[in-house]
Parts: sequence; C-alpha cells; structure tokens
Amino acid sequence: MNAEHTDIFERLRNGETIGPNDPQAYKLREASYATIKLLVQMNNSSDPDEIRNSLSQITGTEIDKSTTVFTPLTINYGKHTKIGKNVFINFDCTFLDLGGITIEDNVLIAPKVCLLSEGHPISAENRHSLVPGHIHIKKNAWIGANVTILSGVTIGENSVIAAGAVVSKDVPDNVIVGGIPAKIIKSL
Repeated sequence: MNAEHTDIFERLRNGETIGPNDPQAYKLREASYATIKLLVQMNNSSDPDEIRNSLSQITGTEIDKSTTVFTPLTINYGKHTKIGKNVFINFDCTFLDLGGITIEDNVLIAPKVCLLSEGHPISAENRHSLVPGHIHIKKNAWIGANVTILSGVTIGENSVIAAGAVVSKDVPDNVIVGGIPAKIIKSL
C-alpha cells in the first residue's frame, strides 16, 4: 500500500521514515496540538485521578490506578505510549512517542527523563525526515534522573539506568548501566 493511502501514524508505528514533504505530515502537528491541549489540563491538576484520566485520554488507553504520575509531563502525541501497572513517573519527564513507547509493570522513572522514540537522519539533505524507533522498558526497570533513552532501545527487566546516562543501545536484563554513551557497570 502506498504512503498516500496508509495513515501516517500507522506508518510511524511500523518504523517507516517520514519525509518532510509527506502529504500527511500536517497530521503530526495537528495531533501534537490536540495533545498539548490535554497536557495543559493534566499539568495544572494536583488530583491523581484527574491526572490519570487526562493521561488516559492522551494515550487512548486506561491508566491503571496503581500508576502514579507527577506532573509536569510532556508528550508530543500520546497514542503510541503504553503504560503498565504500578508505574511511577516523576516530575518533568518528556516522551516523544511517535515511534512508540512501551513501559511495562513496576517501572520507576525518575525526574527529567527523556524517552525519545524518534530522531532524524544525520545527512543534512535528509535531516528534516522523521525516523521512528520503538522504546521498550521492561518490568521492574529503574530509570534514573536526567536519563535520555534514544529511539529503538529496549531496557531489560530489572535493569537500572544510572542518573545522567544516555542510552543508545539495548540494555540486557539485570544490569546497571551508566555514562555517555551508557555502558554496563555491573550485573545484578
């Protein structure tokens, strides 16, 4: 099926690079502005149920009562984010989710974490294209403060990402990683 007939969000979810002149590119900005409207409401609430309800609207899935979100939280789209049970998301996190973000059960996310499931090509002539890559954070992972996880990365079960790390490659289960770029520090 050609690009003009397949929804741009489906194409992103499937990992397709989207060029700046794509006939559906305008839909990305429209969806982001709709999400921003809901974020303003969510980020101005101090009621946990209201926050979960707003986040449920943003993601298009029910956020379980066992999940806690401290606002502000910034998301550019939302519909490609899946959040499990008993997840804790601390203050001032940013999720760019056009490439998809999955956060499994019992994950801890510290303040100022950036989950960036999209990027751009390095070559100047193609740099305005959007390259998606799904981020998957598995059960019981702990993402430390000010961590950046780049597109296409999977964080293994029970693993810990040390504060300030930039994660550009998959992290196996049961390890601690840290640094820029993140490397294995210790097995758990």
